[in-house]
Amino acid sequence: MENSQVIGIDLGGTAIKLGRFSQDGSCLQSLTVATPQPATPEAVLAVMVDAIAQVDPDNQTIAIGVGTPGPADATGRIAQIAINLPGWLNIPLADWLETKTGKPTIIENDANCAGVAEAWLGAGSQFRNFIMLTLGTGVGGAIILDGNLFVGHQGAGGELGLITLQPDGPMCKSGNPGSLEQYTSVQAIRRMTGCEPIELGMRAQNGDVKALEFWQEYGRYLGIGLTSLIYVLTPQAIVIGGGVSASFEFFYPAVKAEIEKRVMPTSRAGLQILPAQLGNSAGMVGAAKLAVRGTGDWGQGMSNE
Repeated sequence: MENSQVIGIDLGGTAIKLGRFSQDGSCLQSLTVATPQPATPEAVLAVMVDAIAQVDPDNQTIAIGVGTPGPADATGRIAQIAINLPGWLNIPLADWLETKTGKPTIIENDANCAGVAEAWLGAGSQFRNFIMLTLGTGVGGAIILDGNLFVGHQGAGGELGLITLQPDGPMCKSGNPGSLEQYTSVQAIRRMTGCEPIELGMRAQNGDVKALEFWQEYGRYLGIGLTSLIYVLTPQAIVIGGGVSASFEFFYPAVKAEIEKRVMPTSRAGLQILPAQLGNSAGMVGAAKLAVRGTGDWGQGMSNE
């Protein structure tokens, strides 16, 4: 079994990323295909099955892991909701893929997959307890406790971006006005500045005062949100991923200052705040790890023993 290969899939609103992996995490072949529009479950399934055949032409893989943009059920079988994808409500995606491919399949929230990837091969690999935030179109999260992914009793735990930051803030698709996502996501940055995060990062790099001030305020919001999570979970580390993390150097000082101001030393002793290491590949890497581990049996966790 050590030489067996698996497939990791990251389902996004505009692209589907696939990789064929060895069980040590080496990517042997990868492929990115456009997500069908509209991205109905049936259309996405057809594209996935075709892409799997392309990335595994010799049928060498033994299992599939899929990250979806929304919570999966606790058994890793059903996509309960896929945010921004039409018609995704309690879709038995694992069953569908198993029927089409004959390979055991497990699904999980995409941010959880990213957290699993960073725990396995990235910035979280040296920690047994950490949290990850993915700062992208929305804000996702993952919680690693004692080396294991925490998903709650029904599979939907770890929605870290949906905690309340400002009770009367902008409406969130979750139904929770003023969530952390409404101040730290790509969409929030566009709303607040009219600019893309990459543009603001470039301006800050060139010393633009207004851009630097924006990232300072952004870091303050993020630090306030992280304060609540630190008090509850007292993690060893916080890993920051997603597209906005490209500007980590500009908002990190404000994040750190806000946490030091608001969190008692006993709750943040030794805390490290780190940028993620695996970039856009994290979703499919984590999905592959899920496939390696099978139906959620994490054994001794995700350290590289």
